[in-house]
Amino acid sequence: MDFLLNLGRETELLANIFRALFLIFLGWLLARILARVAVRLSHNVISVHHQVLLRKGVFWALFLLFLASALYQMGFQLGLLLGTAGILSVALGFAAQTSASNLISGLFVLSEESFQIGDFITVGGTTGEVLSIDLLSVKLRTFDNLFVRIPNETIIKSEVKTLTRFPIRRFDLTVGIAYRTDIQHARQVLMDVARHNPLCLDEPEPLVILQGFNSSSIDILFAIWATKDNFLALRNSMQEEIKQAFDEAGIEIPFPHMTFYTGSECSPLPIRLVGDTGSPPGSGGDGPTDLNAGAPIPDADR
Repeated sequence: MDFLLNLGRETELLANIFRALFLIFLGWLLARILARVAVRLSHNVISVHHQVLLRKGVFWALFLLFLASALYQMGFQLGLLLGTAGILSVALGFAAQTSASNLISGLFVLSEESFQIGDFITVGGTTGEVLSIDLLSVKLRTFDNLFVRIPNETIIKSEVKTLTRFPIRRFDLTVGIAYRTDIQHARQVLMDVARHNPLCLDEPEPLVILQGFNSSSIDILFAIWATKDNFLALRNSMQEEIKQAFDEAGIEIPFPHMTFYTGSECSPLPIRLVGDTGSPPGSGGDGPTDLNAGAPIPDADR
């Protein structure tokens, strides 16, 4: 009789385990299907970032419901499980304060919506495309195809530049011209370069601003606009075209020079060559040589 009772209990336990596993599998399958359906229905209504959040929310909400039902089929008391989960969450919160900080920061990142999936951002010295925005971190792919994970706490505490937030961007290029160059002529050459570049936008129109007088050049700020998709192409092509246009127009892009002034604008700077032993080159005696005169310097001038 006891054998039959034990056999019946084991059979019932195996049946409950089978039903629980079936509920878990069914919940996983339905959650994936309904999450995809929810994303497709909202494809034209919400952004890509919100679609990812919607897909994860629908999936985990349905899956956890089926998981709770599966645990109930196996005889677990849900009230006891919730109490245990609360105690574990408090213990884990003290043990993983960094993760908790990233989790709270992730909620602020998601609520602010300062950038979305597909945007290009700069955080500190890292620039890349946003692949995902999770509760703990933000994943980026840099221009050299590196995968970078940035904790959300770092995102909140750092300055974040969203490079593709707006449809157009401005490229600022500082150009130096020689002091003898006609500024109006240089301005016209720059405007012609912008007008002939198909990537440069006519509205807003390009700007040519005189920034100031540098030690060896007159600095001009040349600001042009392009769509965010053509920004890098415009940045590369514009600098090459400006160099070619300046060469054709005879406009010099100066580099720093150093001038020695000895008190007279016409007299050359005297140079003396002193040898360690023997006579220096170009001299007829033992003394140093004045290269301007081409003869030995008298002893009285030494």
